[in-house]
Amino acid sequence: MMAVAGSGVARDAVKVITLAEAPKPLFDLRGGDAYFINNQFRCSIGFSVQGGFVTAGHCGAVGDTTAGSNRVAQGTVRASVFPGDGDFGFVQTNNQWTPTATVATSNQGVIPVAGSQEAPVGASVCRTGSTTGTHCGTIQAKNATVNYPEGTVTGLTRTNVCAEGGDSGGSWISGDQAQGVTSGGSGDCTRGGTTFFQPVNEILQRANVALVTSGGNQPPPDDPGDPGDPGDPGTPPAADCAGHEFSVQGAIARAGGSQRTNAFRANAGTHTFCIQSPAGADFNVALQQWNGRQFVTRKAATGTAQVETVTFDGTAGVYRYLVTSRSGSGSYTLAVDIP
Repeated sequence: MMAVAGSGVARDAVKVITLAEAPKPLFDLRGGDAYFINNQFRCSIGFSVQGGFVTAGHCGAVGDTTAGSNRVAQGTVRASVFPGDGDFGFVQTNNQWTPTATVATSNQGVIPVAGSQEAPVGASVCRTGSTTGTHCGTIQAKNATVNYPEGTVTGLTRTNVCAEGGDSGGSWISGDQAQGVTSGGSGDCTRGGTTFFQPVNEILQRANVALVTSGGNQPPPDDPGDPGDPGDPGTPPAADCAGHEFSVQGAIARAGGSQRTNAFRANAGTHTFCIQSPAGADFNVALQQWNGRQFVTRKAATGTAQVETVTFDGTAGVYRYLVTSRSGSGSYTLAVDIP
């Protein structure tokens, strides 16, 4: 009450209420961040799931305890497979830690995780870990068998992305779709190497856990594709939208319908996009950017011409395209250049 007396406010005008709740700090779980096993060994978080996060199995055995990068008590390993038919684990976290649908990349900031749609061989993929940060490359093969000193592991995916010790368990993502967690490999991020990851969908199924997603970003079944994926350039651009870096084709069945591409990462620079509507229809396309909470439109082609081309100078970040039919239906072509 000394502060009240010094303020000049009458004592009987102030009421002090004691609450039973004890305030405590809360910490976010983000893919790629470091965590420690038994306060000794460091690994990386893969992806948040309901109740905790998934990671590599070789990072800890069932019953091991974990702490966050800040050394605050975090959770307990509840499932762990390694070696054998997989390399994955599930850490159940305490109520001081909040699972988030994000990967904390070192070069593009926080990336939303919208789902776990599996990318094909040849697709681009990026890995984030607590030792070397974010590095990208290409998916080279699936269902690979790897002979580690500890034993053989089956069912892994091979990539040409580098990794180093401590990156184990970290996130692999293509666009905004979770792909897996780091298992192991050869080489390093100075001279390059080969790295294998455990597919995330198998982890979710076998550990009986649900991926935490950003909501509203999961591509629909008839999604036209990911224009930001250099490994999947799509179909050749139509003549009226020729000369662009990537092209995708889609179809909208009714007026008012829409389709969106997967999210993709872009550097700062100029985006160019061309939309070719079906004959007799009026389709619009919007370039949208993730602002940390939701996708917002930065530039749109809203004219009535059958072919429209638009440019936009944007900052580095995560983007997607949204195609909408104002009238009519049919197949369209979207061709883009990504900085």
